Amino acid sequence: MVFQETWELRARFARSLSDMYGTEVPAYTTLVEVSEAVNTDFMDTMGAEAERLGSIGRVTAERHGAIRVGSPEEMSQVAQVFAGFGMYPVGFYDLRDASKSSVPVVSTAFRPTDKDELAKNPFRVFTSMLAADDPRFFSPELQERLQSYIAERHIFSDELVAMAAKAAEGKGLEEVDADKLIELATAAFELNDEPIDEQWYRELEAISAVASDIGGVRYTHINHLTPRVLDIDDLYNRMEARGITMIDEIQGPPDWDGPDILLRQTSFRALDEERMFKFADGTVGPGALRVRFGEVEQRGIALTPQGRELYDTMNTQVDEKLAAGSGKTRVELAREVWAENLPNTEKGLREQGLGYFTYEVTSSAEPGEYDAEQLIDSGVLTAQPIVYEDFLPRSAAGIFQSNLKDEGTRDNEQQGTDYDLDTLSKIVGRDIVEPYELYKAQEEASLSAAAQQLGVTIHPTPALQS
Repeated sequence: MVFQETWELRARFARSLSDMYGTEVPAYTTLVEVSEAVNTDFMDTMGAEAERLGSIGRVTAERHGAIRVGSPEEMSQVAQVFAGFGMYPVGFYDLRDASKSSVPVVSTAFRPTDKDELAKNPFRVFTSMLAADDPRFFSPELQERLQSYIAERHIFSDELVAMAAKAAEGKGLEEVDADKLIELATAAFELNDEPIDEQWYRELEAISAVASDIGGVRYTHINHLTPRVLDIDDLYNRMEARGITMIDEIQGPPDWDGPDILLRQTSFRALDEERMFKFADGTVGPGALRVRFGEVEQRGIALTPQGRELYDTMNTQVDEKLAAGSGKTRVELAREVWAENLPNTEKGLREQGLGYFTYEVTSSAEPGEYDAEQLIDSGVLTAQPIVYEDFLPRSAAGIFQSNLKDEGTRDNEQQGTDYDLDTLSKIVGRDIVEPYELYKAQEEASLSAAAQQLGVTIHPTPALQS
């Protein structure tokens, strides 16, 4: 009997979901094929430099999924399921005010938190929970009906939750149990063919297409599955050339002459999919929904809190220039703002404490005290950027918004329900980790190990002094 470790379970789970989703949404298979072609060509052009933010093996296998659940109970259950695959909650994202569209969800991402586990398989799932108690979106009467509807369904079977708990406790499973876990977990996110109550679904859809997708059906499903690509602009153009309609622009940082930072995302537009509906007169027949799409991502360097503050400031400057009617596109303006404010080298990011890096010893040094940059300049250390493993609320909301048929409704005269990292942690059932803590710990451990290996004192970089 072969024992399968947690990372192997996670890799199998990602592949199984990918196979399932490719069957359900054939355009996703095209997206994966184009992504792999882009990555191959980028490797041929850039050589070893192409793997600076991750080996080609990791990048090719990498996926992130997105799901939506309807209640604290469902969020707690899904956390237990993902723990069986070594995936834990990282980051808090409030999409309710991140878009002009009605997106009544708060989110976290379940992913590996250990760098070695990430290197083996970095599968992550962006998981949104419907804020069904937020009066800006749902009246008291509708809140009661919506919460009752969601409470009646049972998405995650007791067998699945128990099997995941066994995997989490044993840090893996024997092959027979592993097969069963993969089967049950994949089935939980498979599209269900149960007829949808058309009147109920449309009532929620008038408020938010996201709300109807979560609370208008008796199940959940993969909303999108995302491969990683090394050149997202090339992919965007290739997909359009194949006749697949992409959203209007790539979300996140612009393509510019400096280092890739954070996360760039785009998607093909949500497609009309036929579903069976139960109509008010009791008849059952076909109808169309447009809620699922194919997303792709390009990952860059993780930024420190100072770096993120600068990123947000630059976005605000771009918004202000757009509002002033400059006549340029958002991307054109962003390139200008980036060039004015952001260092165009990795060295500049390090010196200004804007990005996270790890350090590797490549030569020896005389005993003494040094700044990290001194040792890098003298060839004693090399710095490797830490990949940003997380998400951006504005970009996520932008993807959602680009794929909605209309903006829905939101009553801004009402006071929104308070949600924050601590609140969602209690719902999830374990502490949600701040992404910065993970990146900072990784950098500190790397610098400490280098100092010990060299027998010197290395003064913290600006990023570590914050």
